[in-house]
Amino acid sequence: MPYKLGVDVGGTFTDLILVEESSGRLVRAKTPSTPADPSVGVLAGIDKVCRAASISPGEISHIMHGTTVATNAVLEGKGAKVGLITTKGFKQILHLARSWTPGPLAGWIIMVKPDPPAGLENTREAKERIGTHGDIVQPLDEEALRKDLRDLVTRGVEAITIAFINSYANPVHEKRAKAIAQEMYPTLPITASAEVLPEFREYERALTAVMNSYVRPKVSLYMKNFADQLAAHGLKAEVNILRSDAGLMTLRMAQERPVYAVMSGPAGGVAGALFIATKAGFPNILTLDMGGTSTDVALCQDGNQTIARETTLGYFPIKVPSVDVRSIGAGGGSIAHVPEITKALRVGPQSAGAAPGPACYRKGGREATVTDANVVLGHLPPRLLGGEMMLDVDAAKSAVERIGHQLGLDVYRAAQGILDIVNENMYGALRLVSVQRGYDPRNFALVAFGGAGPLHANAVAKLIGSFPVIIPPAPGILCAAGDVGCAYREEFARTVLRTLDQLPTTEVVQILQDLGNEATGWLEREGIPRDQQRVFYNADMRYFRQGYDLPITTTLADLHTHGTAMLADKFHALHEQLYRFRLEAECEIVNLRAVALGQGASLKLPEADLAGVSPKPAQVDEHQIYFDGKFLATPIYDRAKLQPGNRLIGPAIVTEMDSTTVVLPGFTGEVDRSFNILIRPGM
Repeated sequence: MPYKLGVDVGGTFTDLILVEESSGRLVRAKTPSTPADPSVGVLAGIDKVCRAASISPGEISHIMHGTTVATNAVLEGKGAKVGLITTKGFKQILHLARSWTPGPLAGWIIMVKPDPPAGLENTREAKERIGTHGDIVQPLDEEALRKDLRDLVTRGVEAITIAFINSYANPVHEKRAKAIAQEMYPTLPITASAEVLPEFREYERALTAVMNSYVRPKVSLYMKNFADQLAAHGLKAEVNILRSDAGLMTLRMAQERPVYAVMSGPAGGVAGALFIATKAGFPNILTLDMGGTSTDVALCQDGNQTIARETTLGYFPIKVPSVDVRSIGAGGGSIAHVPEITKALRVGPQSAGAAPGPACYRKGGREATVTDANVVLGHLPPRLLGGEMMLDVDAAKSAVERIGHQLGLDVYRAAQGILDIVNENMYGALRLVSVQRGYDPRNFALVAFGGAGPLHANAVAKLIGSFPVIIPPAPGILCAAGDVGCAYREEFARTVLRTLDQLPTTEVVQILQDLGNEATGWLEREGIPRDQQRVFYNADMRYFRQGYDLPITTTLADLHTHGTAMLADKFHALHEQLYRFRLEAECEIVNLRAVALGQGASLKLPEADLAGVSPKPAQVDEHQIYFDGKFLATPIYDRAKLQPGNRLIGPAIVTEMDSTTVVLPGFTGEVDRSFNILIRPGM
């Protein structure tokens, strides 16, 4: 039977989940990541998961791969040397940027502005000009362009970006410049800005295109190595790469436009959480993905992810569609410390990472971390990864005792303080994506995943009021599972920049129909069957001359029936929800967009009928564990032995290969038909 494989490459571990398409049987594996060449770790993981499933690698039909290669290239400053060709008079476009600073005067004074990925020494000005309405003001000087290209290549650039002013309105000059560059240097990666981002705002478009060039050689090399090694291992599987908006793209497209995958890791987790929760009957969720270094949170409503039009990578605003995820420096490896001046306990954002790691890892770490605090309190058992990893309880106690000594607390109260602070930090992040955007978190379930998420989920839900807490099967590798269930995705946009009174409904409908035809044509070329093709429409809107815009979803049928007044009503309502006010000003459409989705067969997950309420057959031990200032007798359950219908009366600890779940006193966990643990208040 054919199998699908989800792969998520993290900084410490590479997670894999194998799904048998007919039965939904899941087989999971973790293997150490290999940063020098991530494909080595992936291939080792494929061998491991295939052995565990007793299949040959050739039985895998599809591989869905979330990767951080592009992200790491930017964050570590290890991208390509990029040459930029822009319109004459705009040489400093990347340096002027938007005059953004991280705060008021103090932020401006202390800010060290990073160099853009294409320096002035590698920027050239082309003699050309396109008008704002797409008219040719000055023809492209092709001879001067050829001279500039030769000069840049002589300087050793490894990729070239062409970003002309107003190319979103008419890309004819960019297309010709790219053709000339490819004719002169066929093996050099060339990126045209209107192909990557066909929208107005010249700085964002130029920066996004330059960033695409910056990561393109490194990503292309990785993709080539990956494909070659798959072939050498006898795998003929179709490989797709996860985009930042939780869509899939082909290996070829990932090599051409890798900037669309800069946030693919978090996107897979949100996609997986949404799939699990919707199947369980909870379409409105908050997600909590807690790993070793950071925690990612997001909000999903009505079964849909929230898609942001821009994401920040380092200091750089990259204008690509991304699942709207907020990250904070709170993870299992976050270091607890007591500053000399304040004498107040702090946790993070510094992290012990994988090396030396928490003190309990026995790899040389001495500083107390969140993981050490969980070990001291007994929330985290001394055996992890199914017994592959043993934790040093004494080392954890010694590290936390040093924190307690500085605070005048015993080791257990100090450990509890560490957990309380990190939980408050995550609570604050969840408020950012819910309360501060006009949503009541009490109307949302909380889906917790990542290696450390289920340890803290119950406590965080208690703070924010989001129930039930949903702990999916294999929470430590949900990002990989999310990759498996994603759909092919592509966007087609056109900048309009006209107020509604200047834009007849018929013209809006015609533009959307044209974009929809482009979307459908793309789906056909990708070989997506007709019954799996879906096209959605939205409009980026703002008050006239406002500095930001909001995405408004619509349909052609609604526009035919209600006209553009319906768009205005939706925009006013969303603006009031987010900012608590609306204006009487005119509404302006900035961009119109069609989103193409090619959804394959739905991912099947194991299900079973409800069994008895008692989880006693799954209990493997009982420990004295610290909760709320005292030790309580707490049963320890093996999650692999829990059955649907089992009820876990808190306090309880549930262990599995990739994570540990804590059910607090006064709460109950229930296993549903899909083997999720649903935690709610009460007994």
